[in-house]
Amino acid sequence: MSPRTRSGSSSAGTAVAVIADIMAGILGLWILMYLLDANRANDLVQFVHDAANWLAGWSRDLFTFDEEWARVVAGYGLAAVVYLFIGHAIANSLHRR
Repeated sequence: MSPRTRSGSSSAGTAVAVIADIMAGILGLWILMYLLDANRANDLVQFVHDAANWLAGWSRDLFTFDEEWARVVAGYGLAAVVYLFIGHAIANSLHRR
């Protein structure tokens, strides 16, 4: 394999890992903002909430805990962990090529 191809795979792997980290970071930031009762009228809080809702659309209502904070932490936290796991697994696979 040529060094040029290997560098491309490495760059792609790094990009995938960074994107997964950003996605998980947005989800983690929303969990933190929710737990700290951030002002939802604030534009930054609204942006993070909207992005987190989109990213966790598949896991947001997966759990039915009685406490809302537990549903938020479990639903958004699961999405963050899945994105990190899958993103870094793909990145490692690309790095090995």
